[in-house]
Amino acid sequence: MLNELLPWHKSTYSTGAQNCVEVAEGPTTHIRDTQNRAQAELNLPAHEWAAFLTTLTR
Repeated sequence: MLNELLPWHKSTYSTGAQNCVEVAEGPTTHIRDTQNRAQAELNLPAHEWAAFLTTLTR
């Protein structure tokens, strides 16, 4: 599968947690559930992902 070649990572805040998401960032940001990697993923343009992260830090 092509998406398995992406540089997936999860937050350092997720260590030991069971309910995590992974992201692969680039021109398009790919987001998936770590417990269901083979299922659907969410894909966002990088600028939308950056805007989302900005709202989380407020």
